[in-house]
Amino acid sequence: MAYGIGPVSGCHVNPAVSLAAFVANRISAKEMVLYWAAQFVGATAGAAVLLAIAGGTAHGLGQNGWGPGYGGALPVQAAFLFEVVMTALFVIVILGSTGTDAAPGFVGLGIGIALAVIHIVGIQVTGVSVNPARSFGPAISMGGQALAQLWLFFVAPAIGAVLGALLYRFNVLKVG
Repeated sequence: MAYGIGPVSGCHVNPAVSLAAFVANRISAKEMVLYWAAQFVGATAGAAVLLAIAGGTAHGLGQNGWGPGYGGALPVQAAFLFEVVMTALFVIVILGSTGTDAAPGFVGLGIGIALAVIHIVGIQVTGVSVNPARSFGPAISMGGQALAQLWLFFVAPAIGAVLGALLYRFNVLKVG
């Protein structure tokens, strides 16, 4: 997607990343809100397509969650910490690979590999969100537990996005 729609929109498909871009002073508040609206509409449409394909099968839409009956059955604290830390790391990769000193042409590769690794590490923790819109679409389509647990997939990625953006913006990660 970074290569496909990056030239059109900067590939803003994740509200946490848009929040990080705002905190890092890369986009305005107005742009962030417009991106958020498009992201949640897109997530809702995507979930509707998946629902039409998969029907109401259990986890057929890839909804996120934690606790008994979900993935590794980990507690809410583990899910929350995972989503905060992984979103912060993801945002740092995005801000670094799209910065002025980044290697041109490799943005999508770095971001894609980072996201793949985050998913491999965390699929049993929460199903991996690090993206509130990605959690929103399936949760509103499936309801129930996915909807009841949606708050975590808004709050934790927002905290992670702000932490990662602040670390990046104030050069905390810069060597030398």
